[in-house]
Amino acid sequence: MLFKNAFVFRTELRQFVFGGFHTENGRFADVFSGETQEDGRDLEETYVIPGLVDAHTHGAVGADFSDGDLEGLTRMGTYLAENGITSFAPTSMTLPYGQLSAAFATALALKKERPGNCARCAGIHMEGPFFSEKKKGAQNAAYLKLPDFEAFRGLYDGCEGLIRIVDAAPELPGAAEFAGKAAGLCTVSAAHTDTSYQEAAAFYDAGASHLTHLFNAMPPLHHRNPGVIGAAAERENVTAELICDGQHVHPSAVRIAFSLFPDRICLISDALRCCGMPDGTYELGGQNVRLKGGIARLEDGTIAGAASNLYQDMCNAISFGIPVAQAIIAATLRPAEVLGVSEDTGSVSTGKYADFIVCDKDLALREVYLDGIKIV
Repeated sequence: MLFKNAFVFRTELRQFVFGGFHTENGRFADVFSGETQEDGRDLEETYVIPGLVDAHTHGAVGADFSDGDLEGLTRMGTYLAENGITSFAPTSMTLPYGQLSAAFATALALKKERPGNCARCAGIHMEGPFFSEKKKGAQNAAYLKLPDFEAFRGLYDGCEGLIRIVDAAPELPGAAEFAGKAAGLCTVSAAHTDTSYQEAAAFYDAGASHLTHLFNAMPPLHHRNPGVIGAAAERENVTAELICDGQHVHPSAVRIAFSLFPDRICLISDALRCCGMPDGTYELGGQNVRLKGGIARLEDGTIAGAASNLYQDMCNAISFGIPVAQAIIAATLRPAEVLGVSEDTGSVSTGKYADFIVCDKDLALREVYLDGIKIV
């Protein structure tokens, strides 16, 4: 099918270009510039961006990945697709291995049996249980463990290698060794950590290449103790996640983050089951979370995950002063690369899945397409 007369975001050019594209068998068959007289769908000078890719999201519309419920995960994926997030990595919490295994099985089932109106499962983000107690945040301390590659490998094999990101705190005994081994299988990320600069440097030098929710659940950057942020920022192969819900990170710090990690920011939602739901009490990893006024907190007041989706966060980043092209890439291609799926998604490019969004000049969402088929 031909889609024409649109301003298409061309990731390789980092700008919108007037033109269109063909789709064939659910993929982009040709992306072109300029006008055409060929019959097709006239997009009437609207704007087209790639479907967003969320590399870190726990839940939405009452469902949580860690529930291990395929119906709930499908409902979550459908909500995401309807909001322009066409690929996602369901993200686990710090829980017993048996519960993680059950949840991971649902992700594998969704990947194999995805309904047409549901976002693609691009892989699993295993957040925990290899974390520091001091910086556990909303993670359940009862289930924290030291890095264990054999346990991780068992979970990895059990879901047929669908784990694409695994997190660990660099200061824990065996963390660097774990990073060296796990990096051969997926992206390894520093997270929920009170690490020193030296420990973080060793972790990255061993093979880690990512930083989970920059600024949150880690020591701040200090000029005499740069910690994990300093170690990550100075390594050009390290990408960093950023939550732009307006609650977790101040707009000024968002702008600083894009400067610290030039072209290496992955916008994420870190959304919980309360995303897309009214104020109330919800469950997270065996703990109660209270959503009030757009902020989700544990009963002790600790800020938990987020209540907004990635499309909202991308628009927030732009409103905070991030250039449009940078924000779009940070919500599309960059997370696709971290998840190892950029050959199939993350940009409007020939050969990739025809997952795209039609919006207005201000990126207000109008339509969403999966496999070239309109779902919204």
